[in-house]
Amino acid sequence: MIQLVNVSKSFATNPLFIDLNFKLNSKNRVGLVGRNGSGKSTLFKIILGEEPYDSGEIIIPKGYKIGALKQHLEFSEDTIVKEVALALGKDEEYDIYKVEKTLFGLGFSKDDLQKNPLSFSGGYQIRLNLAKLLIAKPNLLLLDEPTNYLDILSLRWLRTFLKNFEGEVIIITHDRDFMDSVTTHTMGIVRKNLAIIEGNTHKFYAQLAANDELYEKDRLSQEKKKKELEEFIAKNRVRASTAALAQSKMKLLEKMDTIDELSYDKELCFDFNYAQTPAKIMLEVKDLSFGYTQDKILFKNISFSLAKGEVLAIIGKNGKGKSTLLNVIATELKPLSGTINSHPSIVSAHFGQTNINRLNLDNTIIDEIYSASPKLPYATIRAICGAMMFSGESAEKKVSLLSGGEKSRVMLGQILAKSVNLLFLDEPTNHLDMESIESLIEALQRFEGSSIIVTHSEELLRRVATRLIVFAKEGAFLFDGSYDEFLEKIGWDEEENEQKQKEPQKSSYQENKKARASLVQERSKIISPLKKEIEKLENEIMKKEELLENQNSELLEASNALESKKVIDLSKAISLLQAQIDESFDKLEVLHDKLDKITKEYEQKLAELE
Repeated sequence: MIQLVNVSKSFATNPLFIDLNFKLNSKNRVGLVGRNGSGKSTLFKIILGEEPYDSGEIIIPKGYKIGALKQHLEFSEDTIVKEVALALGKDEEYDIYKVEKTLFGLGFSKDDLQKNPLSFSGGYQIRLNLAKLLIAKPNLLLLDEPTNYLDILSLRWLRTFLKNFEGEVIIITHDRDFMDSVTTHTMGIVRKNLAIIEGNTHKFYAQLAANDELYEKDRLSQEKKKKELEEFIAKNRVRASTAALAQSKMKLLEKMDTIDELSYDKELCFDFNYAQTPAKIMLEVKDLSFGYTQDKILFKNISFSLAKGEVLAIIGKNGKGKSTLLNVIATELKPLSGTINSHPSIVSAHFGQTNINRLNLDNTIIDEIYSASPKLPYATIRAICGAMMFSGESAEKKVSLLSGGEKSRVMLGQILAKSVNLLFLDEPTNHLDMESIESLIEALQRFEGSSIIVTHSEELLRRVATRLIVFAKEGAFLFDGSYDEFLEKIGWDEEENEQKQKEPQKSSYQENKKARASLVQERSKIISPLKKEIEKLENEIMKKEELLENQNSELLEASNALESKKVIDLSKAISLLQAQIDESFDKLEVLHDKLDKITKEYEQKLAELE
């Protein structure tokens, strides 16, 4: 479908990638992986023609439509239904039910449909752009981190959509479980080049590791051979009897290519410092309720105990109160009612969505991490900076100059600097790449303390969560079991409803379209026989009038020829024919009146549906 031939791109003197070659075949769904900064998003921009490239060729078939998820927000309609409906094709302009189905899948409610796009948060506005992209049905979908603003239910819906998508897909996402569930191939930007295999990320990285191992064996073997040649040349070049042989070996050595050592990308290294505690029960939460107003309660009567080593995950749709519950349990918000009791030895750390605002923008990265634990030696602080991928001079950068993802890493570095036994983590996988998420998951599995986590990552849930608090339609409730057990025993209400009713209730536009089609069909059934009868009668009248004209001509000839008998016969025939024609005209007038009446009646009915 599309093809890249020897495509290279550099920024200043720094090459991003060199001589990329890639061909996307029909119905391929490709997961694009690589460390942050490796050039994944730049490659998308190059394919879209939004970013120039230094050399090579990109071949795109004529008429091949590429759609990409837009991060900038521009809306022209006053409701989200009308806004997303702009993406419908001309032959689908009345298929508003498709718009509603997509919006419902991406987490919008029926009450949201008539709201203005600008009334929604930035995350939901990005979802509207995603809905428009999916509705437009391009040949190729380029999706750059589409999971960032989606909750679990929307992720599960999008997964099903992409698996059934008829065209091609290239997707960038840090959610490894999501990527593996929808893709047919995995492609990675590795050491400034592209590698692709058929299969998931686990197969890709296993193949990459095997290739690296073989490369290293070849490199070591060549180094050994070079060393042996150099030693032979050194020993024998001065002897007359072996000088010629040494010269031959020298030429062989000069012809040998140099196999460079492999370069490896930096990786985040998580290892939470555990503060010893004798507690078996870390927290006791009883009848916890919270609402910003008395008439808008987000959750009520939440009760649970958190044992040492447990991981409690808070899950559900966005906007239901997951982060608020975490903040209440972490005592950053005061509950309306209920109690939270913790063991005296508990030392906690909180990674929250809003905590990033608490960073001191005037501090350097080193200073900010040091402020979390001033007793730590400088070398240890430096090591934590390095673990968070701020090594050397980069650790001296001011926090104000950092991106959102870099600030998140500073916050994680502050947590690593502390000795803790209870972690509060709100969407900790946001802004992390796939390898960093794997490191985080492994660190949580090793952590001897307890954790309470808000996450939409099903991989994180499956690997670390021991119990759940689920925000569902009927409110929040505790589920004593793993995420897979929850799906098996209870499941999501919205997905059950979708199975019962595959399509959402169609809008008035669609109902009107069906009603119009029904009326048109009904009208056609009634007036079609009338039109046929009118046409038949008109043809008969035309034939009789033609015959009447001929008979009148014959009558004139017979009269001139004084053929009295023929004149009498023709006069009788003409009189009878004229009477028949008059009768046919009377019938025709009645039929036309009937047709006009029916036509006006149905025009009025159709006008009422406008």
